[in-house]
Amino acid sequence: MGQKILVVEDNELNLKLFCDLLRAHSYEAEPVRDGREALERARAFAPDLVVMDIQMPHISGLELIEQMKADPELRATPIMAVTAYAARGDEERIRDAGAEGYVSKPISVIRFVEAVRQLLEDAAAREHVSVAEDVSVPETGYEQSDQTESLDLPPVEEPEVEESEEEGKDEGG
Repeated sequence: MGQKILVVEDNELNLKLFCDLLRAHSYEAEPVRDGREALERARAFAPDLVVMDIQMPHISGLELIEQMKADPELRATPIMAVTAYAARGDEERIRDAGAEGYVSKPISVIRFVEAVRQLLEDAAAREHVSVAEDVSVPETGYEQSDQTESLDLPPVEEPEVEESEEEGKDEGG
């Protein structure tokens, strides 16, 4: 199987649909029906992405997103929120809680899978940049300003063809 995705959804039909869709696209899907189990299951499963329903009994998806983003083990894991209640301002509240993606129900299968793929690609790119920033550069002994000054070259002027021929005639004649 491919990348791991934790699906937190209290509706049995939606949970099955999301997991089946993800598995059909070679993802390893782990279903969670009760939001109260989400944090513990996320730590144990170590997902590459979390698909999070917002409206659930016992605990809201917004609270879970905030808890995951506060958790050192889970904060880097991207979260895609899924909700049936797409009122004005909902997306902003969901993104403010820490979700990197948002899809409203009823979902478009194509849009859902594309959003998952994009979030995973974005996370991989962020991880690549983070790793690149951690790579140390050997000490050169130069200050940053020294490096910049050493590359400060005067502009090169290219002579025009006609001027070159005339200059050659003047020098020879």
